[in-house]
Amino acid sequence: MVHAAARIKVILFDVDGVLTDGKVLLHADGTESKVFDIKDGTAIVWAQRAGLTVGFLSARLSAATAQRAAQLGVTLVRQGVAGKLDEYLKIVDELAIANEQIAYMGDDLLDLPVLGRVGLSAAPADAAEDVRARADWVSTRRGGDGAARELVELILRAQNAWDPLLASYLTEPASRRG
Repeated sequence: MVHAAARIKVILFDVDGVLTDGKVLLHADGTESKVFDIKDGTAIVWAQRAGLTVGFLSARLSAATAQRAAQLGVTLVRQGVAGKLDEYLKIVDELAIANEQIAYMGDDLLDLPVLGRVGLSAAPADAAEDVRARADWVSTRRGGDGAARELVELILRAQNAWDPLLASYLTEPASRRG
């Protein structure tokens, strides 16, 4: 597992059921709301700061997803895709990257074609049973409740990027020293 995580350069996430709990609140005016976990968002920012590319790959088209991606600085966002595998293959070609350098976290059957291609396949704890059975790694956390963060931490630790990140929070700024 650590060897696969050490090779990762791109982390792709499904949105509904991975970055959210899979529930969508539909408002009377046709708009929708989703709940995203701050811990997952923080980890996505850390991954990008560590030099990893992070992307969202979702079958649904959602303004809330676009807004969350913008807040996190995620520019690789593919929504409303009919076939995730076809879109994944386009991403591989555009980034000129090998499957082994990509991690993907998905939670349902439509994620299986992509999960079967990547170097590190992952699923939240509450993913469909058939997805969990086929994933290389399963989070202890549910979708929308820190599963993405666990995956990012796994990758950053495998790439020896975790300790410097932690140290950056433990180092007291010179301006505060007495």
